[in-house]
Amino acid sequence: MNRKAVFLDLDDTILDFHRSEAFALSKTLSTVGVDPTPERISLYSAVNDAQWKLLEKGELTRDEVLTRRFKIFFEQIGLSLPALQIRHIYEKNLSESAFFLPGAPTLLDSLSKDFRLFAVSNGTAAVQDGRISLSGIGKYFEKIFISERIGFNKPDPRFFDFCFSEIKELSRADTVLIGDSLTSDILGGKNAGIVTLWFNPKGLPCGETVPDFTASSLEEIPEILKRIWEDVPS
Repeated sequence: MNRKAVFLDLDDTILDFHRSEAFALSKTLSTVGVDPTPERISLYSAVNDAQWKLLEKGELTRDEVLTRRFKIFFEQIGLSLPALQIRHIYEKNLSESAFFLPGAPTLLDSLSKDFRLFAVSNGTAAVQDGRISLSGIGKYFEKIFISERIGFNKPDPRFFDFCFSEIKELSRADTVLIGDSLTSDILGGKNAGIVTLWFNPKGLPCGETVPDFTASSLEEIPEILKRIWEDVPS
């Protein structure tokens, strides 16, 4: 097989972000004397997801997202706490938490033998640095692209323009993007002219953004990539 390239999202594609989120939030809330009930953790997760969607649309800055999510969360549970201070406690806890999705280490071992691998993440740089180091996945990637450092977030095509400007001898026709988010990964890949593979273990509907390929488990991905390269000319 030729050395094609795979752009891999990290959170909820390779690393179990929601498990890390629950761990870090529970530790954070306990630190400030708030009971980390399952209901509160679920509420925070929903608030957080909504704020990141606004970032993807360009309606909020990253800094606004990172503090605003806590401000909204505490308002909704009826507490008055310093959102900025708690944000920093949470980010430290999150950077110290990394869990693999089932099958992720095996997938990385497999893909690294056949493809050039590049990580593409919208996560906060300091948090992702910690989680990448803790999980030991950095060794699999030729380069790691984090939107906070680039200055553009997925799905902005300028994020991918930067990636390709940093990679020698790689065309978009030789690249597949794999990610779990329709709004950042799949839309971003389509905006950039890259073949997209949606990791969709929950069987969600795709709506307006239709991926080129879909995998319901990580185990399916190597075989799907073989099919992609049979269908996509060099």
